[in-house]
Amino acid sequence: MKLYNYFRSSASFRVRIALALKGLRYEYVPVHVAKGEHKQAGYADIAADQLVPALELDDGTRLSQSMAIIEYLDETFPTPALVPADALGRARVRALAQSIACEIHPVNNLRVLKYLSKELKVDEEAKNTWYRHWVRAGLESFERQLAQGSAGTYCFGDTPTLADCCLVPQIFNGQRFNTNFSGLPRTMAAFEACMALPAFQQAQPSACPDAEA
Repeated sequence: MKLYNYFRSSASFRVRIALALKGLRYEYVPVHVAKGEHKQAGYADIAADQLVPALELDDGTRLSQSMAIIEYLDETFPTPALVPADALGRARVRALAQSIACEIHPVNNLRVLKYLSKELKVDEEAKNTWYRHWVRAGLESFERQLAQGSAGTYCFGDTPTLADCCLVPQIFNGQRFNTNFSGLPRTMAAFEACMALPAFQQAQPSACPDAEA
């Protein structure tokens, strides 16, 4: 398999975590989003949406969208499972994952931040304030959801799930913008538990071959 991705991309990070948790080998293909490489014609032939990540399977089939890619991997390589076996558990985990992937991430990804700066002429500090506001609000909601669930080491239970694959990249991204993580005990405990695992360490941006110093 080949994974077309950018080391700082939260969505790419999610897929790298899933691949590492499952022990799956793949070829790392860097696409430097900050330099606009995803907008070049050659990449459009690989990913019609011109986004990262894109996963190319051994037979040449290509998949897009991190959540769909992870679910494909989970169905194709079911051990260890990233969603629970029962329908209610799967719904809980997907809700947590989507709280980050659908509620926090879209308004704070690179193309949105660039639009604020370049098109709307928002200054750097205002742009960063925008970012921190939406990440903080989203994580407060995430914390409430965790508090209403059952106790566990990770976001859901005592093994990492799809929810953890989404949480860890969001925290990494938030750290770059000096987001306030205080008062989020369950959220940060899950993050710390994840980062104690080799799979999460191997997938982090600083471990990527295209990571910038």
